[in-house]
Amino acid sequence: MGLGGAVATTAVAGVELMRRGANNMSGLPLADVAVPGLAGYEDLVFGGWDVNGQSLAAAAAEHHVLNDNQLAETEDALARVTPWKAVASSAFCRRIGGGNMREMRGHRAAIDAIIGDIQQFKVANDLDDVVMINLASTERTPVEGEALRTADGFQRALDQDDPDIGPAMLYAAAAIEAGIGYGNFTPSVAADIPGLTELAERRGVPVAGKDGKTGQTLMKTVLAPALRARALHVDGWFSTNILGNRDGQALEDPDSLKSKLGTKGNVLDSILGYKVEDHIVDIRYYRPRGDDKEAWDNIDVSGFLGHKMQIKVNFLCKDSVLAAPLVLEIARVLDLARQRGEKGPQEQLSLFFKAPMTAGRRAPEHAFHRQERMLADWLEGKAGR
Repeated sequence: MGLGGAVATTAVAGVELMRRGANNMSGLPLADVAVPGLAGYEDLVFGGWDVNGQSLAAAAAEHHVLNDNQLAETEDALARVTPWKAVASSAFCRRIGGGNMREMRGHRAAIDAIIGDIQQFKVANDLDDVVMINLASTERTPVEGEALRTADGFQRALDQDDPDIGPAMLYAAAAIEAGIGYGNFTPSVAADIPGLTELAERRGVPVAGKDGKTGQTLMKTVLAPALRARALHVDGWFSTNILGNRDGQALEDPDSLKSKLGTKGNVLDSILGYKVEDHIVDIRYYRPRGDDKEAWDNIDVSGFLGHKMQIKVNFLCKDSVLAAPLVLEIARVLDLARQRGEKGPQEQLSLFFKAPMTAGRRAPEHAFHRQERMLADWLEGKAGR
């Protein structure tokens, strides 16, 4: 989902460059991991949906993430990939639109169309398996009603075309119905609702999410455990972000922004063990910055004898360059999880997400060093589920 976006086009271009002999594996956390069944990067084939129907070559040129040499080297391959018509809803994502959308009569018809695209893609490319990753723009958070609480309630809501079911949930439902792994790299409500998590368990489908952890929250999950270990009390943590890509544009909508802030705000309290009263997160769309996001943090701490100190972190980063390799790793691990017979939330993928899904609705682990150990143990076959 969101094949024409900056993250997806960067991921596709990166794999194409690997096929052409690029051997720079920087940014790929699992590049050195050799585990039977883990798909190679060059074995990945890409397809998907987007509300914008332009080729990936045209999309990549607009996003200004790749440099001129990378654009030129991948142009012919990216030009051959165009997104399929997307199931979308302006009621769930007001700031993003396009002319490459499907007009569907009801939720069931939308799910059937999505599954049809998946099956056709698999056959046309002679694939061993398919994984769906949500890279679409952030949707508003729906009202949590009966339709989202159980698998049976969700099925009834589909039959009734319940307006609280948005596109992200329809795509997640289609992935689960099709029996393919699903990862949600966005803050949008999808497979994390109890109804779809239960359905994934029933159908034996691995799911993971949500909201990719790439920049500012990554820094929090690294720094907060160190501050706790040194008994430095966090009095306040002010975080601000400016970004000018399509993700930032979508977050101009207050309802979409609320979804994003919801996944960023719970990390600190969980790690530190107490509520940070003055934890402020501010996100602003600033068009001139494009994909070059700036994440700035001011941390106020109290130390020995009550003395006050401050920490400043200024992360000038390329948003999609950080995200794209994580998307590739999530897809590879979800595929391996399906091979191993795993189902439901895949907690071993927690280190890639701001709001990790967990089995049994238990509280997620947020500390990065512990998340890293969880994934390493699972890859080595040591982790029990």
